[in-house]
Amino acid sequence: MSTRVGVVGANGRMGRRLIEAAHQGGKTSLGAAFVRSGSPLVGQDAGQVAGLGQIGVPVVDDMAGHCDAFDVLIDFTSIEATLRHLEICRHNGRAIVIGTTGLSEAQKATLAEAAREIPVVFAPNMSIGINVLLQVLGQVATMLGDDYDVEIIEAHHRHKVDAPSGTALRLGESVAGALDRDLSQVAVYGREGITGERPAETIGFSTIRGGDVVGDHTVLFAGIGERVEITHKASSRMTFAKGAVRAAQWVADKPAGLYDMSHVLGLKPV
Repeated sequence: MSTRVGVVGANGRMGRRLIEAAHQGGKTSLGAAFVRSGSPLVGQDAGQVAGLGQIGVPVVDDMAGHCDAFDVLIDFTSIEATLRHLEICRHNGRAIVIGTTGLSEAQKATLAEAAREIPVVFAPNMSIGINVLLQVLGQVATMLGDDYDVEIIEAHHRHKVDAPSGTALRLGESVAGALDRDLSQVAVYGREGITGERPAETIGFSTIRGGDVVGDHTVLFAGIGERVEITHKASSRMTFAKGAVRAAQWVADKPAGLYDMSHVLGLKPV
C-alpha cells in the first residue's frame, strides 16, 4: 500500500524536491502540498510548481482541513512553523518527519512529548551517507583517542539561517560521546584574537556560508605527523528529499515514538 506524503513549504527549494521524491518514490505518493496562507500558488498543481507537470494534487494553505489527504507529513520549514505543524499532526493522529534544524533543547522536548501520541522521525540530516558516517564516526574517534585534536568544518549556502549546522552539532555529539566528553563543555564555535594554546579536549567548529553550497561536512582528527579527515559532500537536495521520503514510508506503520534516521536505516533497534 502506497504511503501518502504531505509536503510543507511546497514552493521552497527543499519543498519542490520533496514533491518530486514523494511522487516518484514507488512506495509513496504525494497526498498533499502546503504553502503559507494567502500564497498565490494556492490552487495550482503541485507537480507544476515542482517542474514535473500536472500530477493532480492541488497546492493548499489549510493543513488542518486537509489532514485526511496524507499519512505522513514531511517538514523542512522554520522552527516556529514546524512546531505549529507538529501540533496539527498530533491533534489529527498523523505521523511527521522533521528535518528542520536549530531547535533548542526545550523545543526538542516538545517533539518528544508529541511522540508519546504520534510517530515522529527527527533528524538534522536525512542523507543516507551522513547517517552511515555517524555510525562509524564514534568507532574512529575511539580508536584514535585523545592524542588527536578534533575540528569540524561545515559549509552551506548563503540562505541557511542557523550555525553551526544541526548536522555538524550531531557529528560533534558523536565524537564527544565516544571520547567521554560533554560537548556543551568542550565545544568552541570559532576563534578570534589571542586564544592561547588549544586545550586538548576541545572540539572546534568552523562555519562557512556562501553561494549555493548544498552541504559539506568534514571531521578532522589532527595528530602529530598525520591527519585523518572524514568528509561528506551533498551535491543535490534530492539526497535529503529521498532520505526523508524513505523515512516517511518507514514510519507510516510505526507506533507512537521518537525515531531518527538510524532507526529508519535499521542501524538501531526500534
